[in-house]
Formats: sequence, C-alpha cells, structure tokens
Amino acid sequence: ETSLAGLAGGLCFDFNALSEHLFLVGTEEGRIHKCSKAFSGQYLETYEGHSMAVYTVRWNPFHPKIFLSCSADWTVKMWDHTLRLPVLSFDLGQAIGDVAWAPYSSTTFAAITSDGAAAPTSGVVHIYDLSVNRNERICEQKVVKRAKLTHVAFNTAEQPILIVGDDRGGINTMKLSPNLRIGVSRNDDTDASKTDEDLQIEKMDRLLEMVTETKET
Repeated sequence: ETSLAGLAGGLCFDFNALSEHLFLVGTEEGRIHKCSKAFSGQYLETYEGHSMAVYTVRWNPFHPKIFLSCSADWTVKMWDHTLRLPVLSFDLGQAIGDVAWAPYSSTTFAAITSDGAAAPTSGVVHIYDLSVNRNERICEQKVVKRAKLTHVAFNTAEQPILIVGDDRGGINTMKLSPNLRIGVSRNDDTDASKTDEDLQIEKMDRLLEMVTETKET
C-alpha cells in the first residue's frame, strides 16, 4: 500500500467491469497502480514491469483477474492482478499507442504501432489470439501510410468490425476475417450447463496454466 501524494502523473485508467470497485492507473514513469474506490488515499498494489510511459490499461472483459497494458517501451504485457510480475510480454519493436481486448474471446486482443523506424507515420494493427499462439501475432495489417495511429476499438455488437483512429482525424474500419474472430466452441463433451462466459474464463485459465508450466520448466 502506497500513499497517493507526490507521485508521477497518470496517463490512462480502466475500471474492472466484473469488480466495479477496482480500477487501474497507468503512469508516465511506467508504473501501474491498482486502486479501489473504497480506499481513496492509497494504492492496493503497484506493478513495475514497464520502463517507459504506460499509454493504455485494459481489464479483460471475461476474466476478473486479467488485464493488459501497453507502453512506449515497445511492449504489451498481460497481467494477473494478484501477481506483481507480468504473466506474458510481447515486444512489438515500436511504441504501442493503444491496445484492446476483443469482445468475443478472452484470449484475443489488438494493438497498434507505427511501421518501424523507417516509416514512423505509417500505422499497423497487430492481432493476437493467445489460445492459437501465445508468442506471435496471428495477423499484422498496415492501415494508414501518412498518419500515426492513436486508438483502436472492437465493435461490441455482433458485427466483426475493428475501428482505428489516427492523428489526422481519420477513422479507419476493418472487417475481421473468420479466423480472427473465433469465440467459444462447443462439442458433445462440453458441459451444457456452462455459459459462454464460463467457457471464456476456462479458455484463459488453460492459457495461464500452460504459461505457468512453461516458466517452471
């Protein structure tokens, strides 16, 4: 627990939709603070995995413990808020302006960067599905040539649309192909009493188990 006074300025925040009293704050110095509306004078936890400014923090829409962060240090990190170190880290080779979880899968997210040092105003969208590949993106798409991407968001309705904003006032829409929007699958062995939300949580839990086993070996 840390006093709130005299610390670096916040750049982003996000409330946990599944535990409404909890929220995260990303700071310009790279720290992420977990806070509660019930304790306005102190932090519940501080996470120190980033070395530069944190631009976005996002709670997972299905799993109450998991969140993402992206930073000027070129990385996206996935965290379990009960642990002080990141669960997974992804180096995209450029500062990452924004990151967003997909509304149809607990293990899918999008991130935006420029197109490398040779084209710093060329924007790229990266799609990851950690249930398919927890090390590499499954799609990388250049969106604009003469602008810097600033925000990314999924359509939360049924339509498989991704929207991306840029620093010249443009809003770019992208339709996701079927292999990029896989939700939960059911078969004859699936427990019929489980909801889609239950299956989404199980999918993330399986990923966490695999990551833990890999680190232990």
